[in-house]
Amino acid sequence: MKALVVESPGNAVVRMAPVPRAQKGEIVVRVKRAGICGTDLHIYKGEYLSPYPIIPGHEFAGVVHEVGDGVEGFLVGDRVSADPNLSCGRCRFCVSGRSIHCERWDTIGVTLPGAMAEYVAVPAEVAAKLPDSLSFAQGAFIEPVACVVQALNRLSPRTGDRALLFGAGAMGQQWVQALARSGVSELVVVDLAAEKLELASRWGATKVLHAGSVASELQGRMGKDGFDIVVDTTGVPQVIANSFQYIGPCGRYVQFGVTKEDDSVQLRTFDLYQREWTLIGSMALSHTFAPALAWLEAGRINTEHLVTREVTLEGAVKFLQGDRSQDDMKVQISFE
Repeated sequence: MKALVVESPGNAVVRMAPVPRAQKGEIVVRVKRAGICGTDLHIYKGEYLSPYPIIPGHEFAGVVHEVGDGVEGFLVGDRVSADPNLSCGRCRFCVSGRSIHCERWDTIGVTLPGAMAEYVAVPAEVAAKLPDSLSFAQGAFIEPVACVVQALNRLSPRTGDRALLFGAGAMGQQWVQALARSGVSELVVVDLAAEKLELASRWGATKVLHAGSVASELQGRMGKDGFDIVVDTTGVPQVIANSFQYIGPCGRYVQFGVTKEDDSVQLRTFDLYQREWTLIGSMALSHTFAPALAWLEAGRINTEHLVTREVTLEGAVKFLQGDRSQDDMKVQISFE
C-alpha cells in the first residue's frame, strides 16, 4: 500500500508499506478520508511524542476491509471511523476515568501506524459505524469534535458566561459552534484571517476581532470586566501569554492549542491567586467519541464547510513541508 511516512523530524515521504493484517480483535480499514491536524505538523517537525519512523493520521473514516478473529458487529464493507486513543483499562488512571493518561497509552497515528495510508489496523472496540447520513469527510471529523467535547466537559460552561476565543481555524470554528450551543451570552473570536472571522460570525460569534486590534478593542476588558471563559486554540506562546490578562474573576482558561514541549509563558501568580482562576489543559478526547458522533449525526455541529482542500498523499507531504496558507482550515487526504 502507499503510505505517508515521517522518517525523521522534517523528513516525510510517500512510499510503499505492507498492508496490515487484522489481528485478533482488530479490523483493517480501507481509508477514504484522513484529516491533517496541527498535531501532525508537530509530529513532522519533531515537536511531539511520536517515535520515528511513523505513519501519522488519527482523524479518519473508511470502509472495513478485513475482520479479525473474535470481532463481532462489523462486516467487510461497513463504513466506519474510530477513536484513535488506546488504553489498557486496568491501570490507576483508566479505572479512575482518566484513560487519556493510561500508563500503557498508545494512539493510532501518533505512536502506532496511522491513517495517512491506504489501510490502517484498528482495534474493533474503538471503531464505530458511520450512519448513512454522514459522509467520509464528516466521519473524519468525529475525532476532532470529540476533542472539543472533552474540553467542554472539563470547562463546564454556564449559561450566560462571556467567552473569548483565540484562533478561528478548523478547531476554533468547532469551538465557536460548541460554545454558541452551550449557552454563552457573549463570544468574542480573535484571528488574523478575515475570512475565518467572517465564518465565525456566521456560526455563532457575537463579535470578531483582528488579532492586531485586540489591545485597543479589549482595553476595557481586563480585571473585573474580564471574560468568564478564555480559550486558546492557536498554541502560539505569545498569544497564550497575552490572553491571560482578559480572564475575569473566577474565570476559566482552557489551553487547547498544541504547543512545543519546551514552550513556556509567564503568569502573574498573584492574579491566579487573587482572581481565583481555574487553568484547564485539554489534550485529546476521552470517552467522548460517541457523544461527538451523536452531535454530528444530529447536525448540532456542522463541519462540511470547514474542509478547504482535498489532497493526495503526495500533496499532504507538500502541505507538511510548508505548502500552507493562513486561509487553510481543514485539509483532508482523499482516497475516494
